[in-house]
Amino acid sequence: MLRTWLVLALLLANAAWGQAPVYSADQMVNAPNYAPGPFAPNSVATIFGSGLARSSQGLTAGVYNTTLPVELNSTRVYVMDSPAPLLYVSDGQVNFLVPGNQLDGDVKIRVVREGITGPEITVTLVDAAPALFQTATGYAIAAHLDNSLIAPGSPAQAGEIIVVYACGLGRTQPNPAPGEIPQNAAAIQRLSDLKVYLGGTASDPASILYAGLTPGSPGLYQINLVLPDSLDTDPEIRVAIADQSSPAGLKLAVQAGGAQLFPDRTR
Repeated sequence: MLRTWLVLALLLANAAWGQAPVYSADQMVNAPNYAPGPFAPNSVATIFGSGLARSSQGLTAGVYNTTLPVELNSTRVYVMDSPAPLLYVSDGQVNFLVPGNQLDGDVKIRVVREGITGPEITVTLVDAAPALFQTATGYAIAAHLDNSLIAPGSPAQAGEIIVVYACGLGRTQPNPAPGEIPQNAAAIQRLSDLKVYLGGTASDPASILYAGLTPGSPGLYQINLVLPDSLDTDPEIRVAIADQSSPAGLKLAVQAGGAQLFPDRTR
């Protein structure tokens, strides 16, 4: 009897893994904030569903060197029938990098697990779809120049140079090849269209010292920003490129006050 149940269990397990991955276009979001599309080249996207991978696997030593893998745990994501770079897979979630050379417009995407393909979904790709990384308490993830996190207990000061982390700022110059892990700084191509709003007011373009890729971190952008000489406490922060903007309501931890003096430091 025991042997019969073991055989039945194995048959059921094989039948379960014979099922195709299950997901829909509505279950694909931008990874930093789980906001829906559109998406941008070189941005990190997440697909939620079931049966996406046989078990969890992320990036570990030996899985990658200078480029991201296109397969993790026998799972692949295809963007317009080309394998996309992967960051993480599990039964219910896949994080992948939208190829930086992908053209704008309607893009077809599908997940393949162990050779079994899921449904082909269509999403919209645009030049840039800014998104800010955020904490569970609604603050943008940003850092002081010493790499310490800006938070209510360690707020930024007026006049300080800070680093704001973002995703979806689009193509850069030079633009990395699909899956290439950037080794050097690369400014965004649409720098002249970039605006950073603090408390609803656009920052002076001259205050944006750098906006581009973060070396060593695929899909991660940073904006090196000089804060205005006067700011309210915890202003709303939004980043926009043309008509695409990060969602409203996110705060930057700032201590109100006048201009502060900081040493001349570069990042």
